[in-house]
Amino acid sequence: MGQDTPIDRSTRWPYRDGELGEFSYSRFDHPAGVAAERALAELEGGGQALLFASGMAAATAAVLALSGPGKTIALGEGCYYGTTKLFELLEPWGVRFVQYDQAGPPPADTDLVWIELPGNPLLTVPDLEAAAAHPAPVVCDATAATPILCRPLEHGVDVVLHSATKYLGGHHDTLLGALAFRDSELHDRVKTVRMQTGAIASPDSAWLLSRSLKTLELRVLRQSETALELARRLAGHERVEVVRYPGLGPDPLAARYLHGGFGGLLSFDVADADAARRVETSTKLIANATSLGGVDTTIEGRFRWEGDRVPPGLLRLSVGVEDVEALWADLEQALAQT
Repeated sequence: MGQDTPIDRSTRWPYRDGELGEFSYSRFDHPAGVAAERALAELEGGGQALLFASGMAAATAAVLALSGPGKTIALGEGCYYGTTKLFELLEPWGVRFVQYDQAGPPPADTDLVWIELPGNPLLTVPDLEAAAAHPAPVVCDATAATPILCRPLEHGVDVVLHSATKYLGGHHDTLLGALAFRDSELHDRVKTVRMQTGAIASPDSAWLLSRSLKTLELRVLRQSETALELARRLAGHERVEVVRYPGLGPDPLAARYLHGGFGGLLSFDVADADAARRVETSTKLIANATSLGGVDTTIEGRFRWEGDRVPPGLLRLSVGVEDVEALWADLEQALAQT
């Protein structure tokens, strides 16, 4: 990726002979941000990218630019619950949404299609081609897949969303969102929203992203390898009722779209909410914490956040880069507490 771009924390740059240069005001663009956007766009297979202050800021900009009053969004079932909460928040402004099985085609009478690869935390895989065949713009949240495992733009998706706080950042030290585009017109529409709402990422966060992208492939492939092994072992454990991981069984959509691995995210169910609480509070190496995608493994019961949307005993496991045997030993002793 070349030499690091120094962190320039300026908020304004002088005009040149009375004309704006490449940078003029940091709410529009700044050097660290542009460098990271170019690197991410290259990873996504071309096109353009934009950075935002968080994943939800990126999602909000996409909704404001691509939807509107009286429009209906087709949202894939099992997608991140925060996306549902965002759409509910915007309902008083006339935004409507319906949920559908993202393994099939979206409903015909919708104006924006929103899918997730794979869904968090239920790990469903969308049919990208079926979504892309819809006449409406398609947004794919590929936070858990990353461009290392799949490039949705190459399958006809219009916009790719990342909570870059997760795998792209990868170290639990930067709050960041990103959107990647095939089409310059969509990029420009969303960038206008970012400029007017002030949702741009900070120079420090952008610089941290550039740092992290250099090791993204190494991290994701290691996390995928370990996650698959843990999923296999969990599936055979007497205290585990269900394991969700695309690489476990014959999933034609996962095989079609995910290459080189199935990601570092999985979920599994124990008997009930009390059992899940005992597991998550008994781990020693694995942190009981929210968020995902970092080099350190985390586990949490999602019922506390998502309620009846998920089984009470569901635990989300975000696999880091630690030794697989050490992680398995920690999970085994924690499951013994149930």
